[in-house]
Amino acid sequence: MGLRRLFIFELIRDCELTPFWRYFCFFFIGQNSLICTKFNFFPRLNSLIRHPWLNHDQRLNWNLHEQANADRNDRLGSGRGGLVVRSRPRDRRVAGSKPDSTEDPPCMGQMMKVFWILFSLFVSVCLGEKVKNASVTYDEHTKKFTIHNFIADNSVAYGDFKDEIFLTGWSYIQVKSNESFPDPVQAYAAGLIEGFLTADLLEKHWFNVISDYCTEDEAFCHRLQDFLQKNLDFINKNVEAKRNYDSYWHHVALTLEQIHGLEDGFRNKTSQPSTKVDVMGLMLLNALGDLDDLEVVLNKKKVTKTFGSGSCSALVKILPNNEDIYFAHTTWTYYNRMLRILKKYDLQLHTSLKDRSPLIPGHTSIFSSQPGMIFSHDDFYLQSSGLGAMETTNSNHNASLWKYVTPEGIILEWQRNLIANRLAKNGKEWVALFGLKNSGTYNNQWMVLDFKKFQPGRPLQDGLLWVLEQLPGYVHSEDVTDVLRQQGYWPSYNVPYFKDVFDMSGAPMDVQKYGDWFTYEKTARALIFKRDQGKVQDIPSLIRLMRYNDYTNDPLAKCNCTPPYSAENAIAARSDLNPENGTYPFGALGHKEHGAVDLKLTSYEMFKNLEFVAISGPTYDSVPPFQWSKSDFDKKVRHKGHPDLWKFKPVIHKWL
Repeated sequence: MGLRRLFIFELIRDCELTPFWRYFCFFFIGQNSLICTKFNFFPRLNSLIRHPWLNHDQRLNWNLHEQANADRNDRLGSGRGGLVVRSRPRDRRVAGSKPDSTEDPPCMGQMMKVFWILFSLFVSVCLGEKVKNASVTYDEHTKKFTIHNFIADNSVAYGDFKDEIFLTGWSYIQVKSNESFPDPVQAYAAGLIEGFLTADLLEKHWFNVISDYCTEDEAFCHRLQDFLQKNLDFINKNVEAKRNYDSYWHHVALTLEQIHGLEDGFRNKTSQPSTKVDVMGLMLLNALGDLDDLEVVLNKKKVTKTFGSGSCSALVKILPNNEDIYFAHTTWTYYNRMLRILKKYDLQLHTSLKDRSPLIPGHTSIFSSQPGMIFSHDDFYLQSSGLGAMETTNSNHNASLWKYVTPEGIILEWQRNLIANRLAKNGKEWVALFGLKNSGTYNNQWMVLDFKKFQPGRPLQDGLLWVLEQLPGYVHSEDVTDVLRQQGYWPSYNVPYFKDVFDMSGAPMDVQKYGDWFTYEKTARALIFKRDQGKVQDIPSLIRLMRYNDYTNDPLAKCNCTPPYSAENAIAARSDLNPENGTYPFGALGHKEHGAVDLKLTSYEMFKNLEFVAISGPTYDSVPPFQWSKSDFDKKVRHKGHPDLWKFKPVIHKWL
């Protein structure tokens, strides 16, 4: 809202209104939200609006969330989050066309100017930006929960949701709970709020991602259900025995109670907090990362993950003289999963059920996610504890390790990372908590950055960056701050860093068979990061690196393929661009509906407000933007509720 108002102020200034009409427009700005609500005029429309004084081929980009452009004046100042809002449209002429007039808009009567200003405000504020509110109240006498579509007094939890998928590529939800209520009531109510507010988007995402998961191999799904149910039974047995005195099991229970609330809210009903959830319901969606490995363990006929396929790129970057620190992540996944939500949870939960137990360190969490998930899954988090956490996925190709993946004695990855995020005060505590009850599924390299230990211009403190890698039956974690001191950056690209993890994972066999692509030092992204990380001087240059894909020209993208390069060999993969009739030594380098689908990054200053830059959709900097209608996947891959063209600008969402 604030950025759009800034733009209208620019428009009022440029139109040279008389003082009377100027004051009238400013007054209208203060009333526009009421007018938008009164007329309920919120269709999903394109954000490009034509103005009467613009030439036919000249359009004004109304997406005022734009954060980074090639122009020197259109940038985030020195990585500090400052925003320059353009008051003039960018020159969009094609080669050979006549220059557009640089004169001011033709003279119009004051009333006509006012009309266009007010219409512009109405469109920029109202269209596609309706905010949905909801709250949950709880009657302690009847034990009854009630969902309201407004903010009720003395609510257990409340939240708001805004769907801007067609404007920015993101939707946004924030949920806040009330500390005066018991933790199980808060967790369940938080789930109710999210399920209720995001039900439409969740239904689309479920249809795209998981609704047909069991159709091709029902026998596998029976084995999967049995595994998940036995695991849930193991968890509930421990929750019942230990929750009252053990903070760890208390928070295991809270994750399930939140999922239970999410299920009920989605169905617009209420019940009671419970850890006895449907393992093939929304819990299955939250276990999506774990499923890649459970498919192997439980012998699915055709596994989802392509051999060698990457899953995310990440970078921790120290600027010269320790001036700033950047924390950046780009998610690699399947394109049917591109319905995305940025989330803010402000959950006033306590460390345990004991009386006067303090609030958890990670009570407030900002993260990128998907509908129906209560964790990130990318993963990328900024926490009130002062911690940032992110990961890239490592594959296990050592079949002998799968015997450690059993339903009893483990907790799946999605729950373990929630528990670590909520309870840990520093990186050392985070990796210790996450390593407990290792499931051996969704095996990642986790990077946990303690922003409390960074001071611009000062030497890096020990404990600044902790890294953890896991395999079935094994966890290795270390303080790797010294690596940042020595080389100024920490890259992550789906290859284990620790030699013992690398060797145990079966990676040496892959190197022997396929060459350097499977090594830590010489895989394409390792070499690209090493070559280009020194060019990062500010936020725009970091965006360029994390969205980088110049696969037809970059010698590091070459492979023993036909054609002789792959769009997988980039910081931001675009495997849809690899020709379907190409030949490749292994599947990861080939043609598939998979690639880098976003970017999230923060700096020292932005982290203070738990803010980050976010870009939704596959990269388009040096390659054509992804468009479903022009893709051969349009009829093959479900994408209900998706924009056709994925070409969105950076945003920094301002949370209330």
